[in-house]
Formats: sequence, structure tokens, C-alpha cells
Amino acid sequence: ITLAYIGVGTQGLREMAALLPNPQVQIVAVCDPNKDSTDYVDFSRNGVRDPIRKVLDKPTWGEGVDGIRGGREVGREVVETYYANQRSSETFKGCAVYADFRELLEKEKDVDAVKIMTPDHLHATIAIAAMKKGKNVLVHKPLANRLAETRLVIDPARATRVATHFLPWNS
Repeated sequence: ITLAYIGVGTQGLREMAALLPNPQVQIVAVCDPNKDSTDYVDFSRNGVRDPIRKVLDKPTWGEGVDGIRGGREVGREVVETYYANQRSSETFKGCAVYADFRELLEKEKDVDAVKIMTPDHLHATIAIAAMKKGKNVLVHKPLANRLAETRLVIDPARATRVATHFLPWNS
């Protein structure tokens, strides 16, 4: 499954670290309006760093950086470092980066699915746009902020018949 990862902030990076080792998935694009920021909020200083350090086998990843890193260039760094370490014998073209999900959906024709890890108020808008492009969609909680928006997500899911999943909990 080729996956575009939309939203590379605190929760996005935390879940990315758990998803990268899945041999059935390859993250081929990341999207976030932030390029590389250190002002994300987390429960603890190393709450995001530690899972990334572990998956990348880089105990010093993020060391010396004040604040919590996130953004599209951070996502690309994590994805490309992981695949370079784990799949060195394979050809890996790299991870595309986008600031705008609409550009990603327009340009990444071969992406099978998107994982939406943006702030809540964007979930419905991005999910609908992805489904209209024929992409399978995994949405982090909540599906939308308003009941009316939730209904707007359900109609294209039924019409396009793409696979969808609402992720209310992760392990």
C-alpha cells in the first residue's frame, strides 16, 4: 500500500513511528503546512522523540533541539532515514513533500491511500477531497467537528466505494 501521510505534527509523528515498520505499507509522500517547526505541544519532552529514536535506531535523534519538532521536512527525514536503514538493498526514490494536501492529491496519482493526521477541523475536508480522487482514507479521530460535516464525509465514501477507516484509538 503506497500511503500519503497528511499531518506531520506531534500525533502524526508518534503514529508514523509505529506505522513505518509495517512491510505492507510504504509512505511515499508527506504533507504539512509547516516546513520544520519546534513549537509543537506534547505530553513530555521526549514523548515523540523516543518512538522515532527507536524506529530509526538513532538514540540522539532530536537531541539539542528546543521544543518538539514537526512538519513536512521532519516527516520526510524520518521516512527517508527509516527506509534507507531498513531497505538499503531496494531502490527507494525518496519521499515527496507538500505544504498543501490539494497539490498532493493532484500530483500523487499512484498513491493508494491517505492517512489524515491534521488538526480536527480539517479531517472532513481532506477526507472528502481524497475520496473524490479515488484514494482510500484513514482518518484520525474525530471524523469531523460537526455532525453536518460527518454526514458530508459519509456520502462520498458510499459513492466512491473506497476503503475508509475512522481511527478512534491506537495502540
